[in-house]
Order: sequence, then C-alpha cells, then structure tokens
Amino acid sequence: MLEKIQIIKQRFDEINDLIIQPDIISDQKRYAKLMKEYKDLKVIVDKGTIYKEALDNLTEAEEIIADGSDAEMVEMAKMQGDEAKETIQKLEEEIRFLLIPKDPDDAKNVVVEVRAGTGGDEASIFAGDLFRMYSKYCSDKGWRVDVVSQSDGTSGGFKEIIFEASGEDVYGTLKFEAGVHRVQRVPQTETQGRVHTSAATVMVLPEAEEFDYELDMTEVRIERTTSTGPGGQSVNTTYSAIKLHHEPTGMIVSCQDQKSSHKNLEKALKVLRSRLYDLELAKQQAADSEKRKSMVSSGDRSAKIRTYNYPQGRVTDHRIGLTLYDLSNIINGDIQKIIDELMLAENTELLKANDDVM
Repeated sequence: MLEKIQIIKQRFDEINDLIIQPDIISDQKRYAKLMKEYKDLKVIVDKGTIYKEALDNLTEAEEIIADGSDAEMVEMAKMQGDEAKETIQKLEEEIRFLLIPKDPDDAKNVVVEVRAGTGGDEASIFAGDLFRMYSKYCSDKGWRVDVVSQSDGTSGGFKEIIFEASGEDVYGTLKFEAGVHRVQRVPQTETQGRVHTSAATVMVLPEAEEFDYELDMTEVRIERTTSTGPGGQSVNTTYSAIKLHHEPTGMIVSCQDQKSSHKNLEKALKVLRSRLYDLELAKQQAADSEKRKSMVSSGDRSAKIRTYNYPQGRVTDHRIGLTLYDLSNIINGDIQKIIDELMLAENTELLKANDDVM
C-alpha cells in the first residue's frame, strides 16, 4: 500500500507545481480539472502520512520489545504497538476505499427531471410527491433548489417538473435516484377504496459546464414566446418564455420560470447542455462493461428501482433488496438511509473490481 501511496504523492506534488503556472491558471477548463484532482489526492496523501507514521511507530515498538533490556519500556512499547496496529488496520480500510477510481461527475450539481408515468392523474400527484421529497432532502442538506420548468397535472402534482440542485457532491448523492419509482396506494379519486399502482420516472443529469460540453449554437433554434399559467402581470405580455430546439437530436427544452428572457435562456441552455452531456456519458458507459454491470447506478432509466407501498407503510429499493417500514418519513425527505445503503453497495462492487485489477 505504501507503494501506491507514494505514486499518488508523486502525482500530487506534480499537480501542486502545475496549478501555480500562469498558463494553467489562464486555461479555465484545465485548471478546474487539476484543482479537483488536487483536492481528491490531498485526502489520500494526508491519510498516507498518518499511515506511514503508524507503521514507523509499530516498527519502533517492535524493536524495543525485541531488545527487552528495559521492562518498563517494553510495557510501553507493547501499548504503542497495539495502538499502531489498530490505527494501521483502520487506515488501510479507509485508504482502500479512497483508492477506488472516482466518478469525475460526482462533485457536480444536477438537473433533475421528474415525469409522471402510467397512472393518469395519480401519477402526476405522485410526481409532485417525489419533487417535494427531493426538495425537502436538498433543503436539509443545505443545497439550493431552482425550478427550471413545470407542467401541472390536472388534479394536482406535475406531468413534468425540471429543477436544478446545487451544493456539494450533489450528483454523487442523487445519481442513485434515477429510474422508475412506483407507488401503490388508494388514489384520491378512487371511490371504491381500491389500491392502484402508478409510476413516475426520475432522470438525474450531471450539470454540464460550458467547458464540459461545447454546445454549437448554430444547431440550436431559439423560440421566444409569452409565458403561460400563473405569474402576475408580466404573463402573456412579454416574450420572456424560451423554447430551444436542438436540430441534430430533436431535443426541445422550455423555460418560463423567470420573468427575464435572458435568465430563462440561461437556464434552458444549462438543461440542454446537461442532456447532451448525459448522452455522451451514456455512450462511454455502454463501452465500459464493468460500469454497465453495476446494479446500483446503471444507465437503464426504464428499470423499476423503488416501490412506495402506502397500505403497509413500506418502501422497497429493488436494486439491493432493501425494505424499510418508514414511508411517512421517507416521502417527507428522509432518504439518506436509502442513499447510504446504495452508496455502500456500489462502493463494495467498485472495491472488488479495483482489487481484482490491482
């Protein structure tokens, strides 16, 4: 393990020299990438320093014990050795996890798209429940949520809602939410008291910066229209709503959340760039068989990942077979325990794959 840490230390020192070079600082894309790598490697290097100290302490203790000339020193050395062994074991486990190759997108903000699926009005209501669940979770994490666009359901909730979430390691946390979410409950419109099954699809896209994906604006047709729906005096009077048509893919992105046309355009471009970036990522993942095999965060958006069963107060995540009888708290934003289990499952998979390579 010391050999691996030393290789990382060499790369860390190299980056430390690079990030103060004027030509690197002036290259925003390269500088941002190097700074991210610097921060990630610094965690391993710092742990490695403590690990090396613990190994040195153990060696020193073993030498004193082997000498055996001073009984009091031997007793102290045994205590020092036991403490060093415990520290070494703990640090080796931590460093093994830190050595797992990280997804470079984990630190990014996200664009989340929640769409009502099968189930009519009830599916729209459920999509609204999911949006509130994520809003509350993000708020508890200290993350910011901004709605980009929404299409209201006829009986409440949303046919579709798109929002941005920004903060620390947002994509690395919320990427596990992508897929089909299913709800089993008696709809508000049901008079016979029968349990219905409805669904909503959640897409979680890493937010692409301009230097992540270079959008060719000659391929984008911008349509400016008046806003519709609630919004005060400016609605239907100013051409502030934006609709983008990406000609090569046929993608359409709309935004009318802001009164300013410029701000709506900015938000719509961010969503379009993120969708196109996600398409590129999907192509890369398709070529990476190990990544595609992951049951935890696969790119298959048609996969049913979780069921919320109201009659039994039960939430089941089908990817890892996790069942929790805590639906009321979970639907109110307490999803950290599920995410923790999913992260653990994925890290275990990645650790095994990493150990096999090494």
